[in-house]
Amino acid sequence: MTNLLVLGGSGRTGIHVLIQAAGRGHRVRALVRDPDAVQAPAGVELIRGTPSNVDDLRKAAQGSEAVISALNNSRASDNPWAKSVSPPMFMTDAIRNTLTVMGEQHIRRIVLTSTQNSGDGRDRSNPVFRALVKLSNLKATFDDHDGVDEVVRASGIDWTLVRAVLLADKPLVTPVRAAEAGTEKPGPRINRGDLAGFLLDTVEQGTWIRKAPVVWNQPD
Repeated sequence: MTNLLVLGGSGRTGIHVLIQAAGRGHRVRALVRDPDAVQAPAGVELIRGTPSNVDDLRKAAQGSEAVISALNNSRASDNPWAKSVSPPMFMTDAIRNTLTVMGEQHIRRIVLTSTQNSGDGRDRSNPVFRALVKLSNLKATFDDHDGVDEVVRASGIDWTLVRAVLLADKPLVTPVRAAEAGTEKPGPRINRGDLAGFLLDTVEQGTWIRKAPVVWNQPD
């Protein structure tokens, strides 16, 4: 059993993290804006607050041994041109605060959701996709992912950036494949529930430390 702090637990991937972490017997605390709006499983402690506020993080992180971040820079919808509803560089600022608190409270491990085409993965992406990011409101999201990548890599802690391919909400659980970027051709999608399971596996098994694996669902 691990004492986990989960960020982004109210989101579409984060709620899977809460459910699966509780099911695996971990002690789970989640920092969320509105605890009344989160249908968390029994045993999950919901702390009202935001990772944008370092004092909220200090309170939520007490006693934690590892952090899982499922934060995202959100838009009004999944449409690439949908208006951003998160503050500029929300994730970067939140993770910078998180790293500060982790240092204060001697927490060494963090596993974060990322995306296949962020950081040094951008150069490997399809030119058409790169053009779409540049021209649409996806740019703010990817700029934020890049910022997270930069601050985490400079932190010196035991981090893992889990770079997901296109996220899907299918209920069927299928095997997950992970590989260093550029070493294998990834599949097109990963289910959010499977991604959540991989985040937890990475914490439990101590794998992929200071690495950024690309993850996808293997075809049946």
